[in-house]
Amino acid sequence: MLPSIYAHYEPRPQTIGILGGGQLAKMLSQEVFKMGMRTAIIEHGEDSPAGLMTKQSWGTGWSDRDALDAFIDASDIITLENEFISPDILSYIAEKKPVFPLPSTIALIQDKFIQKETMRNAGIASTPFAACSSLSDVLAFGEQYGYPFVMKTRTLGYDGYGNATIKQSSDIQYAWNRFADPESPREIMCEAFVNFSKELAVMVARNRRGETAVYPCVETIQENHICRYVLAPARVEHEIEKQAQDIAKHCIEAIDGIGVFGIELFLTTDGQVLFNEIAPRPHNSGHYTIEACYASQFENGIRAILNLPLGSPEMKVPAAVMVNLLGTRTGPGVPDSPVDTLKHPHTIVHLYGKKECRKGRKMGHLTTCAASLDEAAQEAYSAASSWIW
Repeated sequence: MLPSIYAHYEPRPQTIGILGGGQLAKMLSQEVFKMGMRTAIIEHGEDSPAGLMTKQSWGTGWSDRDALDAFIDASDIITLENEFISPDILSYIAEKKPVFPLPSTIALIQDKFIQKETMRNAGIASTPFAACSSLSDVLAFGEQYGYPFVMKTRTLGYDGYGNATIKQSSDIQYAWNRFADPESPREIMCEAFVNFSKELAVMVARNRRGETAVYPCVETIQENHICRYVLAPARVEHEIEKQAQDIAKHCIEAIDGIGVFGIELFLTTDGQVLFNEIAPRPHNSGHYTIEACYASQFENGIRAILNLPLGSPEMKVPAAVMVNLLGTRTGPGVPDSPVDTLKHPHTIVHLYGKKECRKGRKMGHLTTCAASLDEAAQEAYSAASSWIW
């Protein structure tokens, strides 16, 4: 049951507070503005992509209690763009203003080991996994499940940060040392390697009445552990798509999720669909929805936290391909001339407005819609290849 502060809350806010000021907060803010409201942003750093869009921005971050209190006072309802915020801070906020997803939801998925346990307890299949508190635990995992396997930090991992593929026992010590930063030690878990044919993802929005909008199953293609391409819809049989969507919906129900969530899945070489990870926020695999679906992941994310009816997640075009525009150098966040990219007529470019560029950093994305995946991919890849950062 929701606390009383939520039960009596009427969804008529003027200001949506967002914890975080990056590109996800920026795209959420654009939907907030379309609905006639405004945003308040708090971030660890001035002039964030979303912070530049509003007069109500605090750049000293949520660890600054005075700034946090001012942010809370300015907001009618609060959401987040990343899952790395301390549960204590979320609970502090929840005592004063409604915050979605609920702190109890974040507590179930912020730690990836607890996340996997939560899904396993809900009957959702995943690869074998274990918490590892010592090198001997990691060695024992390799002996039981074989090599390669994946070692990862239980918290604060994203875009390949906090992950290591262990191909042989001699790799363990190096990976352990890499994660054992004495200034910020992190707990470790290990997962058996998945022989997959495709990586899949499904976005799900859910409001406080339990109504859901389940988006199409998409195929994601990674480069150096970073999502580089998203193909919508996924190149899978209808039965596989339906299974992926059902699993994604089950995941959200298992954590009483309110808001929008990205669920990553594996399609194994023997045809199984396995749960990988969940993100309690808009997700890179859902960016295509801005151009390709009737209601984007960002619009339905705002509708969900306001307990409004959800828009249709159906695609309004036959196919779409999204490409992340990654930094190739260290320097200012202003790209070279976009002229060659903008010559592609069915491609929409989104630039995030980050102040600094570095190699592999997500600086923007583009989406191409077309009559088929082949057509969309051909134009999207051409447009992305002409972009220089």
